[in-house]
Amino acid sequence: MAAGAEDSQIRRAVIERNLVTPDELAAADARRGGRNGAEAPLGQTLLELGYLTRTQLDRLVAGASDDSGSRSVQQIPGYQLIRKVGAGAMAVVYKAKQISLDRIVAIKVLPKRLSANTEFVDRFYKEGKAAAALSHNNIVQAIDVGEAGGFHYFVMEFVEGATVYDELAAGRLYEEKDALRIVRQIADALQHAHERGIIHRDVKPKNIMLTKERVAKLADMGLARATTDVDAALAEAGRAYGTPYYISPEQIRGEVSIDHRADIYSLGSTFYHMMTGKVPFEGPTPSAVMHKHLREALAPPDHLNTKLTAGCAAMIEMMMAKKREERYQSCRELIEDIDRLMRGEQLQYAQHGLDQSTLADLARGAPAPMAPPPRTTTDTSSTTIMLGVGLAVSIVLNIILIVVLMG
Repeated sequence: MAAGAEDSQIRRAVIERNLVTPDELAAADARRGGRNGAEAPLGQTLLELGYLTRTQLDRLVAGASDDSGSRSVQQIPGYQLIRKVGAGAMAVVYKAKQISLDRIVAIKVLPKRLSANTEFVDRFYKEGKAAAALSHNNIVQAIDVGEAGGFHYFVMEFVEGATVYDELAAGRLYEEKDALRIVRQIADALQHAHERGIIHRDVKPKNIMLTKERVAKLADMGLARATTDVDAALAEAGRAYGTPYYISPEQIRGEVSIDHRADIYSLGSTFYHMMTGKVPFEGPTPSAVMHKHLREALAPPDHLNTKLTAGCAAMIEMMMAKKREERYQSCRELIEDIDRLMRGEQLQYAQHGLDQSTLADLARGAPAPMAPPPRTTTDTSSTTIMLGVGLAVSIVLNIILIVVLMG
């Protein structure tokens, strides 16, 4: 078969079978055109970019159907496949229609190669159950979970839009008020989960979806865990679960007693990235990054983005305190400070001692000067006691000296 005809066949097949997204196909076309003026074969380019497997490509070239493609979703009763919208190492996500209710949904399918792995399957179903236990406008809603044709699937609300990660990857540096609105919505979603005894454990830009109306949706409950699940906590003890750039220190240490404050740290790391364009800590390896989360001081966000208000910088630093006792103790506290900052008022928890002119600047949206370092205060009662003790010692020494001299 001629190269041009084969490319056309592969292009038509990957579109019809929803094996790649339009963006993936566009990326492949862009790469093909950049090779010394000669176009590389489409199939080979898709393979090199990781959008197709060798088996998929061989079957496409041979004109055969691909078992791991669209057929997996078409076997799920009650749903009609529309197109593939994303893929990762752990799952493929499709846009589909729920026939009974005539509505658009997203279907996450566990690859068949992982179906024999009980750990992955259990985690997949736990994600569905954790999401189903929550009902909040800022959390991607779970619809169904099950198995059909040997494939495990999870049906959820379809969100038309991008993720915070997509926007950061495109070079976006968020305006403070836009970021505050997004973070507030996710904090509200997390508060809802925390009140129901669920911690997310993987808050990061990729897991925050944004609709066209800028409604933020917390997604991917794959690492979520109930705070009452002691068996799971003990089984995971000593192992780090999370994403290195955004993970909390206690998750890195694999502590059994991880609680909702780990999510506050990860949201703070995400907030930091949104406001500075950089992750909080960088390193050549995941372990190097995690070591910095444990040991290295955080570069103040307003040093990297001088437009950042002192109040916003203070919130981020408090969210990312290495000791969880020094963070916001709940997302409700965080929300209160966000609301105060948005109104141009003094923060309740991340104190800065801002004067009235600074508050007025905040209300107008102008950048505030960096807050002075916190002053060290001394307990007056302790000072009084110490002075009293010193005076008593001095008197005793003087009496002893007089006695010695008289003797």
